[in-house]
Amino acid sequence: MSNLPIKAIAAAVLPLVVGACTTTASYDNLSDPSIGFTNVAARTASVTGKQAVWVQSSAESQALAERVRGLVQNKTIGPDVAVQVALLNNKGLQAAYTDTGLSAADLWQETLLVNPRVSIGATGIGGVSRTVETAVVSNILALITRPKRVAVADARFRQAQLRAAEETLRLAADTRRAWINAVSAWERVAYLNQAQAAADAASELAKKLGETGAFTKSGQAREHVFYAELAGQTAEARMQARTAKEELTRLMGLWGDDIDYQVPNALPPLPTSVKAKRAIEAEALRNRVDLEIARLELEALALSYGLTDATRYLTDLELLTGVEIEREKEDGETETSVAGNLEADFVIPIFDTGKARMRKAELAYMRAANLLAEKAVNIRSEARGAYDAYRSTYDIARHYRSSVVPLRTTIEEESVLTYSGMITNTFELLADTRAKINSIMLSLNAKRQFWLADVNLGTAVHGGGGSSPDAEASEVASAGDEGGGH
Repeated sequence: MSNLPIKAIAAAVLPLVVGACTTTASYDNLSDPSIGFTNVAARTASVTGKQAVWVQSSAESQALAERVRGLVQNKTIGPDVAVQVALLNNKGLQAAYTDTGLSAADLWQETLLVNPRVSIGATGIGGVSRTVETAVVSNILALITRPKRVAVADARFRQAQLRAAEETLRLAADTRRAWINAVSAWERVAYLNQAQAAADAASELAKKLGETGAFTKSGQAREHVFYAELAGQTAEARMQARTAKEELTRLMGLWGDDIDYQVPNALPPLPTSVKAKRAIEAEALRNRVDLEIARLELEALALSYGLTDATRYLTDLELLTGVEIEREKEDGETETSVAGNLEADFVIPIFDTGKARMRKAELAYMRAANLLAEKAVNIRSEARGAYDAYRSTYDIARHYRSSVVPLRTTIEEESVLTYSGMITNTFELLADTRAKINSIMLSLNAKRQFWLADVNLGTAVHGGGGSSPDAEASEVASAGDEGGGH
């Protein structure tokens, strides 16, 4: 047999094989698994000021574990360290980063041409006549719609990056809230410990006065029950503080010896002034990650609609090209004939004319457009509400710090002086002490609410909100022994 069939096959296949190995110039780096994560890290670092890392090997994982251990083990950590550890160590976040790699691989796949199918057949082997058929089948419709498919995949790739960025911002915000709750809880415990010591002294004094007949049994019972109730509140506050710290540990992805860390016993003092946000709505519309995701969803559906329209009548179109070589022996002579083949294979749209698919594409686009409009309205409202809560909680916390607590302290000090001068009785002195304890607890909670509102203001502007305001506003315990960590 001559080399003619092999040459014919090569001539037919070579252009298609070369074309299948070529990608669009703008997508040359899609084979790099970190191509999408680079944008995610840059976007989130500008908001959080912390480094995000995508771990892709055991060596990287081990190095990161050592870094995390150095940040937390036997250390008293602040909110920035807690956020950094969460971004480095939270496994759920690592899974979100993997989605960007999967989306990049999908885009890479779409930039490649569909591989051609080659078929070779021979008949009449060993007989008088032999026929060799070769064919190369190419999906023409896939080639025609390739730019549209690449555009859709590119929009989805950008969406995946923004979703990963949103998850990063959400984890950072949740971790900062958890740190605030844990520190506030131990701060509450610390003050209850002090109050319990005072209540213990008062209970003991009431007992001694009762023994001398200077204090009624009902008065003694009031002091004893106040001490007993305060002991119960302190025990409950300790439990809540441990729970709050455990939530922080979970968000940071810590276990084993790494959980041997402490948090401060008190939240930072209130700032001297609050942030001015005169264009909070415009800033939120410009920076919110979830709004960008919704815009890209609309863009992707618009591109998908164009793809659906291009394939409305033909969902598959294949072109078969090849050669047929026939050899025949007659009267001792061999005759060879070569003929070219060209066939088209497509679906006839008799029953499904594509109208249903077009209707679904149109409705999906309309749905996404309405959701985008709704999100824009909601973001404006969230931004206004977050800033109002930020300013209001600051004013409330400052009021307790500057007015209520100092007045209660003055009342208690004066009660002590008048009690020493035998002007005020024991019952009145203890009542003033209880009132001061209540005011300080309200002041601690007001300070906690302000710092939570500060975190919520950031998520309202940049995105990443997730924890419900009701859950954040619920009472969580706060404080431990003075001067140490927990």
